[in-house]
Amino acid sequence: MHTLLWFVVLYWVISVGIGLYAARYVNNSKDFALAGRSLPMSVVTATVFATWFGSEAVLGISSTFLKEGLRGVVADPFGSSLCLVLVGLFFARPLYRMNLLTIGDYYRNKFGRTVEVLVTLCIVVSYLGWVAAQIKALGLVFNVVSGGYLSMETGMMIGAASVLIYTLMGGMWSVAITDFLQMIIIVVGMLYIGWEVSDMVGGAGSVIAHAANAGKLDFWPAPTVRESLWFFAAWITMMLGSIPQQDVFQRVASSKNETIARNASVLGGVLYFCFAFIPMFLAYSATLIDPKMVAGLIDKDPQLILPTLIMTKVPMLAQVMFFGALLSAIKSCASATLLAPSVTFSENILKPLFPKQSDQEFLFMMRTVVLLFTAIVTLFAMHTESSIYKMVENAYKVTLVAAFVPLAFGLYWKRATTQGALASIFFGLTSWIFLEYQAPDGLWPPQLIGVLMSISGMLLGSLLPQLSRKSVPA
Repeated sequence: MHTLLWFVVLYWVISVGIGLYAARYVNNSKDFALAGRSLPMSVVTATVFATWFGSEAVLGISSTFLKEGLRGVVADPFGSSLCLVLVGLFFARPLYRMNLLTIGDYYRNKFGRTVEVLVTLCIVVSYLGWVAAQIKALGLVFNVVSGGYLSMETGMMIGAASVLIYTLMGGMWSVAITDFLQMIIIVVGMLYIGWEVSDMVGGAGSVIAHAANAGKLDFWPAPTVRESLWFFAAWITMMLGSIPQQDVFQRVASSKNETIARNASVLGGVLYFCFAFIPMFLAYSATLIDPKMVAGLIDKDPQLILPTLIMTKVPMLAQVMFFGALLSAIKSCASATLLAPSVTFSENILKPLFPKQSDQEFLFMMRTVVLLFTAIVTLFAMHTESSIYKMVENAYKVTLVAAFVPLAFGLYWKRATTQGALASIFFGLTSWIFLEYQAPDGLWPPQLIGVLMSISGMLLGSLLPQLSRKSVPA
């Protein structure tokens, strides 16, 4: 236990030091937000992969798979990895050519200030659940490796503070460099622990066969209307709702050129999909290695099954590799998701209120917002009971119903107007919120109705006579 704890402390100090070292490249707001639009293919791919391979990939997906099987994880990794592929194929090039600082700038240039503010607020709110999931996972890791000496709450505060330090100073440069190193640790660590556990259960084939016999590999929903609708809604929640997000845009815009922006997004999505199955394999192996432990935790806190298996059943080297990979996954995701909403809130909400500020003053503003947002999400993480997987999945519902349609139609439909975008946001949000309160478990998933109403709003608002003749060109 002491050896593992000291390793965690040493790894934490080194990674924070590397992040602080990267801060020397930050000279202006563009460096802080987009790493100077200068990142090569290898680094962009790494930061795409590492940002998405967070706590939900290791702890959330694996625990959800144990309870619900493959159809339970349709949102992530199936939907989330497809999101990155779609971004690369359809959104990376046109967005990169616009030379924007944030995704909110697109909405302003295309539809005007009101749409910019509304969508930006939706994007920032959506990050609360995602970042809180990473902070909550950090608390869990510190609690486990300290043998319960550090409480979940204390672990959350320590984890949030340490990630804040280098994100605050180095911005996207720190995120990119630490992500590159952490991707290496994730890949090596996950492959090693997968090989180690595979030996304990008689090979991967026995685990897969056991899972298949238990029905865990059944993917498609039961052939009923309700099951099909909810399955489809879960899939598109992350597949489409994740597209209009600042962290995705930052990786596109930080690339050295548009070809890298496209290819790195697609490759990162493919890598993420492949490696997301390793934690599922590890967690299900626990049912063969220690079925009593799994039975005791499956209903109490299934997120503890995988860490408990590693702490009790594998050698110290395997423990070090696993928690090194887990910490890398969480830290890379946490730093990226702290930076993204802070940058877009500063650029699209606060900056227009202070039009005469210098670039250095704007840089100070972004860092201040990073600090405040970290405090807010840490408090949110401490007071929520949702699972890591649900926190991440729910985060994208608001951007699915409010931000995706204006982005996609604005890029690919020439008749899209400001009136259409406003109607899309209004119809999408109001219908989704109404159903979340009135019929959250009804026949139709609230977010599916929300996105359908968002499309209707865009079509009706753009095709009907315009109340205002002012339009913002693409």
